[in-house]
Amino acid sequence: MKKLPPIPEDELVAALKARSQKAYSVLYDNYAPTLLGIICKIVNDVDEAENLLQDTFVKIWRYIDTYDASKGRLFTWLLNIARNTAINFLRSQRNIEHTDIQTLTDGVDTDRNAITESVNISHIGIADRVTDLDPKLRQMIDLIYFEGYTQQEVADHLNMPLGTVKTRTRMALQQLKDLFSDEI
Repeated sequence: MKKLPPIPEDELVAALKARSQKAYSVLYDNYAPTLLGIICKIVNDVDEAENLLQDTFVKIWRYIDTYDASKGRLFTWLLNIARNTAINFLRSQRNIEHTDIQTLTDGVDTDRNAITESVNISHIGIADRVTDLDPKLRQMIDLIYFEGYTQQEVADHLNMPLGTVKTRTRMALQQLKDLFSDEI
């Protein structure tokens, strides 16, 4: 299969908003493996993650007109849709089955490496960049963005003030932004 040349983000967004099927193919080819890896990390079930990935791309199709480049990069917007779709699924399952979201484990780095190997999210460097963070900040990203916990749930589990969790999360996101912007 011939790989399409990269399209500048602003052109891709314009084509997506114009409902170009070619643009959606490019979007899917470029982002589906990474988004699947994130969803897998949250739901811990590959079959369910594949269904949620499809739901994610349907939401992207429906809501692309709401994307605002001045508020962040396209990838961040896509990541939030995928993450929220997975978390909403877990919460709906928890309400239906009266079960909790998966318990916290000490092996988060090991789990991330397993997902990275099977889905290959390393091509954009997320796993590498998260491991570059200070351990306290990395813990916030792991729990909130990869495990699907709310900031309040993290505060309760780690027995720390909610304000500390929010501050560390904000610091972690800023450091990740700085790490990615250094590469551009």
